[in-house]
Amino acid sequence: MYRQITDPLDHPALTALLAATPLLVLLVLLGVLRVKAYWAALAGLATAVVTAVAVYGMPAGQAALGAAEGAAFGLFPIVWIVLGAVWINRLQRASGRDAVISRTFARLSDDPRVQAVLIAFCFGAMIESLSGFGTPIAVTSVILVGLGQPPLKAAAIATFANTAPAAFGSVGNPIQALAKVTSYPAAELGAMVGRQSAVIAFLVPFVLLFILDGRRGLRELWPVALAAGAGFGAGQYLCSNHLAYQLTDLVAALVSAGAVILVLRVRRPPHPPDPGPGAGSRAPRLPAQPEPEPAFALAAAAPLVPSPVADVPSAPVPPVDHRREVLRAYFPYALLTLLFSLVSYDGPVARFVDAQDVSFTWPGLHVMSASGRPVAIATFDFGWLGAAGTLLLLTGVVSARVLRVPARRALRCYGEALRQIRWAALTVSCVLALSYVMNLAGMAVSLGVWLAGAGRLFALLSGLLGWFGVALTGSDTSSNALFGAMQVTAAQHVGISPLLAAATNSTGGVQGKAAAMQNLVIAAGAVGLTGREGDILRKVIGWSLAVLTVLCVIAWLQSTSVLGWMVP
Repeated sequence: MYRQITDPLDHPALTALLAATPLLVLLVLLGVLRVKAYWAALAGLATAVVTAVAVYGMPAGQAALGAAEGAAFGLFPIVWIVLGAVWINRLQRASGRDAVISRTFARLSDDPRVQAVLIAFCFGAMIESLSGFGTPIAVTSVILVGLGQPPLKAAAIATFANTAPAAFGSVGNPIQALAKVTSYPAAELGAMVGRQSAVIAFLVPFVLLFILDGRRGLRELWPVALAAGAGFGAGQYLCSNHLAYQLTDLVAALVSAGAVILVLRVRRPPHPPDPGPGAGSRAPRLPAQPEPEPAFALAAAAPLVPSPVADVPSAPVPPVDHRREVLRAYFPYALLTLLFSLVSYDGPVARFVDAQDVSFTWPGLHVMSASGRPVAIATFDFGWLGAAGTLLLLTGVVSARVLRVPARRALRCYGEALRQIRWAALTVSCVLALSYVMNLAGMAVSLGVWLAGAGRLFALLSGLLGWFGVALTGSDTSSNALFGAMQVTAAQHVGISPLLAAATNSTGGVQGKAAAMQNLVIAAGAVGLTGREGDILRKVIGWSLAVLTVLCVIAWLQSTSVLGWMVP
């Protein structure tokens, strides 16, 4: 039995510094020394175990068991979700229906700015809903180059657009991780995140237009940005609060795209703009470069359109696909929506699925809080049948038949997906193991108590902490696992809503996506600009911090009577 200690050194600041050591090791290795993510995660985990045993007096066996539980949670449900999502993505490409999806967006408008909003913002969110970790950036940036966008601009657009849906990416992975470490119900966290993220997502299309075409883009296409942002925000809020948070990105993307289509029927842009110097009517030739394998190894997807080294028109007119092919292309998303609806709404199916859930205390793990109560994090929930990864697996099995992918090819795609995410699996497992050790030993509580010294102004710092975590780990899931419990502890000490602080960590973290080194590498490699990650960062970092500032102010107002009504 181990009882948590919050201040083993009798010096809150010094204790907090030692408690933060595993995080500092992880972040410095990632952000400064640029060590591969899995090596940085392993080093951070080792530091956490040593600190827990040597400073907090946690028995080595309990620390090892806590790390094992965290690694298991990383594999199920998180890696289980990623595997299913990547498999569906590969099935789409194996069948050629990925190109059908991209052409449906391109046919909606011949204006490259509108195409960029539809593809990077709407279609990218659809991909994010299934497979995050940089996959939408790799896919949409290549499509944009194929449609005539300059590579640097395409990479910046794809990177910044990926911030809007990240809080609910990979079928709600970040929310699940946050729920586990904070012991709040995932549905409540999803609802609170949706009430913040909807406001922030509204701003993203306006930023995209400014990056694309400056003031002229905003002046000529503000109705498109308004429709895209308002539709996405409304979809996020309604789905996360009244449907199922796992489907939030998918629903928001569809509503946003539908709103843009309605606007285009009423008001067409005055004229497609001149692409500008260096773009011309054709995409510039670039030296062919092998696509690097990113830290999370999820951007190795083959291009959906011709390689960016080819000469293509800036706004080609795509061929018209048969309606049957379009329906087949979108079938996986429709089936996934149906399955999640069945297991989310109270009914015979949902009750049967819930009855199969298994929860148990992790064998041999005996940890109590400082107040003497068993910690909730020591209970492992194994909801195997209703897990998002299981629904994705079922979707993939059925979709392979509908997409007419032979069984042998579908199995090969599954093997390729396993190989593609192998380093992601190791990284996520190590980061979750690190998080569990910190939470079980009491290190997260120590950090939270020290940060609570900021008083009610902590609400302003909460989003920044989330941004920092995602900027250096590349994952809102990892950031939530690392900082979620700490946010809750600090909020309890300063007297603000712990639910608000936990949600703000996730919502603030999504803006860190634009500054994450992993995402910058993915974007640069996808469009043939390897080595110019700094150029992409300079295009998006200012906007990332500006939108983060808006969120921090909103979160602070939500901690007061001004916007307190937004907190459930």
